[in-house]
Amino acid sequence: MTTHVAIVTGASRGLGFALAEALSDTHHVVAVARTVGGLEDLDDRIKARGGAATLAPMDITKADAMAQLCRSVHDRWGAAALWVHTAVHAAPLSPADHIAAKDWARSLETNVTALGHLVPYFSALLGPTGKAVFFDDPRGGEKFFGSYGATKTAQIAYARSWQAETVNTGPSVRILSPSAMPTACRARFFPGEDKSALAKPAEEAARLLPEILAD
Repeated sequence: MTTHVAIVTGASRGLGFALAEALSDTHHVVAVARTVGGLEDLDDRIKARGGAATLAPMDITKADAMAQLCRSVHDRWGAAALWVHTAVHAAPLSPADHIAAKDWARSLETNVTALGHLVPYFSALLGPTGKAVFFDDPRGGEKFFGSYGATKTAQIAYARSWQAETVNTGPSVRILSPSAMPTACRARFFPGEDKSALAKPAEEAARLLPEILAD
């Protein structure tokens, strides 16, 4: 039987965690994140529902590590059916003229520069029949969102270009818009927010999954 492999970058928490867990019902999940504890929790949840995962505690900004990951997936399974990209760096909110250099650099590195190697690597691994999924969060131009807003906007612009280029050749590139969720990323931006009004990541994963998996 053919093994369908789904790679989730940013799988240790939030929407990435929830999507990785849900995808394990139909795919072998390769879960990528820097937080080992979160990956181990995910592995426990996936095993509890009868699925299987390969944990990859890696930093997506490290091109050599991502190359090795893709080579390992290719050598073991031949290809991946799906890449779900939820990894993001959420720098603290700040006036544009007070953004710390380290926060600006990390935002660029994670949210934009990493795509320079991730997209070529995963494009080859997915082939013409695979799918790549990105998640929009339009904050560009909002006050105090200079670092996150600019780099997230650039990330989605990159994804839209790839999407336009692959309409006839594949892989299929999808850009979805999740509802607001009580994630660690959002908590950095809105620490006093009433979380009861937000969508739970597991519920949001269930809502998005049909669109992710649709032909």
